[in-house]
Amino acid sequence: MSRLLLTIAGALLLLIGDASAQAPSPEAMDAARKLVTTLKIADQYRAALPQLMLKLRPVVAQDRPEIEHDYDALIAPGSDIYAPFAAAMIDQIAALYAASFTVEELRQIEAFYVQPAGRKLLEKSDALAQASAQIGQDANQKAVDELKQRLTEALRQKGHKP
Repeated sequence: MSRLLLTIAGALLLLIGDASAQAPSPEAMDAARKLVTTLKIADQYRAALPQLMLKLRPVVAQDRPEIEHDYDALIAPGSDIYAPFAAAMIDQIAALYAASFTVEELRQIEAFYVQPAGRKLLEKSDALAQASAQIGQDANQKAVDELKQRLTEALRQKGHKP
């Protein structure tokens, strides 16, 4: 899910910051849409929706059982309530990719992700990103602790009381 959020945030920043840029060619958009499909970005969006809908439920239903029941029916899996948002998001992300890469680059990237190594990377990317973030946090904490100790000792040697 983190990859999806980064992709959406990046798409929004690019679209806001570069609104006057030339629109990608139809060929670039086709290649980008194919890549976005291969990357399963729409699937990631659909997977994130239940959490979003659970957070929205109390705001909409306001603890009224009759509304909660109808709300649950409206957001049931397979509901077409999400379709326009998913389609718009996919188009915007495809435009982001089409504006960021050449048609040939898009095809090369897509070709990688349909190979076994690319599929494996997609499958493991969220877990790898989380583990990498934890490693970075742990390393930063160790560095802070060590540097604090070294700086405190250096200041003591100069006659300071840290």
